[in-house]
Amino acid sequence: MQRRTFVQLFGGALAAHPLRAFALAGGAHLDRIGLELYSVRAAMRRDPERTLAAVRAIGYTDVELLWSFGNFGRTPTQVRDTLRTLGLRAPSAHIAPELLLGDWRRALDDATLIGHELLIVPSLPDETLHSLDAWKRWADRFNSAGTLARASGVRLALHNEPDHVKPVDGVVPYDLFLERTDPAIVWLQLDVGNMTVGGGDPFAYLAKHRARYVSFHLKDVVADRSHDTDLGAGVFDLRRFLGQVTDIGTKPCYVEQESPADELVAAKHNWEYVKALEF
Repeated sequence: MQRRTFVQLFGGALAAHPLRAFALAGGAHLDRIGLELYSVRAAMRRDPERTLAAVRAIGYTDVELLWSFGNFGRTPTQVRDTLRTLGLRAPSAHIAPELLLGDWRRALDDATLIGHELLIVPSLPDETLHSLDAWKRWADRFNSAGTLARASGVRLALHNEPDHVKPVDGVVPYDLFLERTDPAIVWLQLDVGNMTVGGGDPFAYLAKHRARYVSFHLKDVVADRSHDTDLGAGVFDLRRFLGQVTDIGTKPCYVEQESPADELVAAKHNWEYVKALEF
């Protein structure tokens, strides 16, 4: 992280907002805004604590952790303590799908330690790219792991990638997954940018599976739908989308931009855009 960028971002850190439950300010704005840490992964690799301080200084109240990146070399206890010191919350984390097949009970204990409400699988192994049978196997694994998660007070969810809505043998695998998993124990995080890039309609999926979407990734996409971009610079109507989310005050919403030129500058711009957004 460049020193100038850090100083600019950290300048207002100590005037941080008090922690509150997810809520709407005046019924028209997101009061809590989260950042998916994949958006600042290079900075996190260099200095996790300093980067998290800069993220808090921008105004973000929440972060989505990356267990799939090993939390950048930090233990669950270290992560918990850093979050507490900075006044950040981590309602959820992205986890590798293979964790469902490993020491899942210990993972649930770690989630409770950190304060996670959700553990979210961001993508599935390459075997699912061309095999509906592989999707069925993973759906069954989610059902089993989701049952244990619920008993521990944590919810298990799937986050959508662009390829999830591209047909395999004439079937949309994401639809197959939704049909085969139990909505009482397997939840969903809707990444509006990934859905759009993959050729799906976030508005249609939200309308059809409204009760299962318990978290969101907020993105914008360029006109040809090939990749994401700065919020407000693309074609996705985020204002209209947020206005259609039921009980949005209870559902973590995370800004994510996957490959910005400057991670923290983009994170600041995107926070300002969402903070000012009325819906």
